Amino acid sequence: MFSLPESVKKSAGGFVLLISLLVVSACSTKPHVVKQTEISVSAPKEIYIVSHGWHTGFVVPASTIQSLLPQLRDRFPDTPYMEFGWGDKSYYQAEEVTSGLTMRAIFWPTDSVIYAVAVPERPDIHISESEAEALCLDNEQYSLLISFIEHSFYKDSDGNIIKTKDGTDGDSQFYKGEGQYYLVNTCNTWTAKGLKSAGLSISPAFKITAGSIMGYLSRHNKAQTGGACPTNGAKPH
Repeated sequence: MFSLPESVKKSAGGFVLLISLLVVSACSTKPHVVKQTEISVSAPKEIYIVSHGWHTGFVVPASTIQSLLPQLRDRFPDTPYMEFGWGDKSYYQAEEVTSGLTMRAIFWPTDSVIYAVAVPERPDIHISESEAEALCLDNEQYSLLISFIEHSFYKDSDGNIIKTKDGTDGDSQFYKGEGQYYLVNTCNTWTAKGLKSAGLSISPAFKITAGSIMGYLSRHNKAQTGGACPTNGAKPH
């Protein structure tokens, strides 16, 4: 019977241990999954999870999170919806992505940013060219998700969020984020944490790629029987 050399077994065991420790640390690092919140909304909300190839993010009605972060209302005063994503500061903000930026983002813990984008029309129309999945969340689920997104922004001692750079995709802005980006704490891990906060039975561990997020959501939606939100297609108030 074939047997691996002890040195290989030790190396393999060490690698598995390292990956396990990284996964545990990613699940416990900022931004944290939100389990309770004082935020309250009055109606079910339809939100979208959108994939732009590598990055995933949330498209949500603007009003609730703008009430929590007034600087977002000042910056995006008239938008009915907003899209939010979280990622590596240098990679996400780069005008030209290089292999060096990619390797650094993946293998070395780096500062993060939140990317906020105004969505001026119904999300299903605005993001029609991107892969997207809709979710209807009840009051508690939506409140927890918004709380998670709000806590993903870094705040100074006065509670203000901090702009870092103008965005390049329409009316958009980068802000300093909470937590560090690295191999097992990616933009897609962040999206999984948001979904976990909203009560979905998703594990952020190993949700590293956009495909792992969108695949989960596709299976989740196929298993649901409730349909879209009652306010589907209407602009939020």
